[in-house]
Amino acid sequence: MINEIDLASLKEKELLEKGLKLPIMEEFYSIQGEGYNSGKAAYFIRVGGCDVGCHWCDVKESWNPNTHPLTDISQIVKNIQKFPAKSIVVTGGEPTIYNLEEITTQLLQIGVELFLETSGAYKLTGKWHWICLSPKKNKLPLKENYSLAHELKVIIHNKHDLRWAEEQAEFVNKKCKLYLQPEWSKVDEIMPIIIDYVMENPKWNVSLQTHKYMKIP
Repeated sequence: MINEIDLASLKEKELLEKGLKLPIMEEFYSIQGEGYNSGKAAYFIRVGGCDVGCHWCDVKESWNPNTHPLTDISQIVKNIQKFPAKSIVVTGGEPTIYNLEEITTQLLQIGVELFLETSGAYKLTGKWHWICLSPKKNKLPLKENYSLAHELKVIIHNKHDLRWAEEQAEFVNKKCKLYLQPEWSKVDEIMPIIIDYVMENPKWNVSLQTHKYMKIP
């Protein structure tokens, strides 16, 4: 016989699968620090759960979804409305592990722009104004996700990553913005390499984690 705890767990799982609840690591209002939309005020929704496993990830605490409470998406929408946010960034972790149809539907109803940050390793759901694809070698993007990207942002950890970045750029659409971003722990070493490369290959742009320079979330 299923006890009350099991029933509660099954109900939570059902709500998660429907996208009515999501494991949220954190929510905060700040400035977008990276890529094309850098400098914009934005409300960040960091979804817990990721199996890509980048060794240089600076939010490893987001990897285990079970350490983050399932949050009703209607509550997330209410939280956002406490701020003058016009842009919403859904990031992770890897948010596309989950069904994002309902949360984007509700967010569009309050008249905001929706930005997605993803490795592209899973099928994309939801409705987005801007998709930042940041592919990882550990778990490559699905082929169909390359054509959906508005922005390709490749993290550069060593010089060899530049060749891999060029390989990834072959798959995106011609209008996609191309960015190279130094891995933060090696920024002093990698930045001169990226600068020289972008000057020689001007189809690429430099992306910086400007929020770290500004010392904000």
